[in-house]
Amino acid sequence: MTKVLVVDDDALVASSVAAYLTAAGHDPRTATDAVEGERAWRTWQPDAVVLDVRLPGSSGLEMLTRRRRDGDATPVLLLSGLSSADDRVVGLEHGADDYVTKPFDARELVLRVEALLRRGPFDVQHAPVRLEVGGLVLDGASRTVSYRGRVEELTPREFALLSFLAQRPGHPFGRRELLRRVWGWSFGDDSTVMVHVRRLRRKLEDDPARPALIVNLRGSGYALMPEAGAPVAPGSTEAAR
Repeated sequence: MTKVLVVDDDALVASSVAAYLTAAGHDPRTATDAVEGERAWRTWQPDAVVLDVRLPGSSGLEMLTRRRRDGDATPVLLLSGLSSADDRVVGLEHGADDYVTKPFDARELVLRVEALLRRGPFDVQHAPVRLEVGGLVLDGASRTVSYRGRVEELTPREFALLSFLAQRPGHPFGRRELLRRVWGWSFGDDSTVMVHVRRLRRKLEDDPARPALIVNLRGSGYALMPEAGAPVAPGSTEAAR
């Protein structure tokens, strides 16, 4: 039985989500503030977390940032009353895996949590132990990448995404396609793909504003181009946007 931590300062919302999770066969636990939630996260070690952005004492984003800084890769679904694209991107930038706005359908939320619990078909455990493409070297054991003399540690999903692209250099993939093939989701906010690409560019590109390694091929999608002028294979018709 999978453990799901629900952190929301509205006890009614937390208990309602927990009831639906229980009915779906999960083992939920609730917390109503950041201190209680973070303590439960550290000690109970849930398989997934449903986290409200606004919490008394410390925001859900601050709490999430601390856990990610400690290397915690637990899937997180953010809850927020803010629905703009910028707010979703901010949440994903802090390390969230998915984002749901209030009010929400609890049954859909359970489906989104279950999508997070299912590891994608191309996750870290499926990545090569060592992969070299041009000047790019990926080490699956340490989850690090070396490029142009720099060594960077990647999050599990960053490593999975880069590994997927590195095994298909020059081949473009749209955001929805990457969401399916790297995340293993048939639905969800594809902004998370854009955010992960942005993170990789910050870590690897000489100039993230003018990417030369992970490029956006207009009308086709994101592609890894380890060498200038590398040939582009025919690929997806789903645009990265």
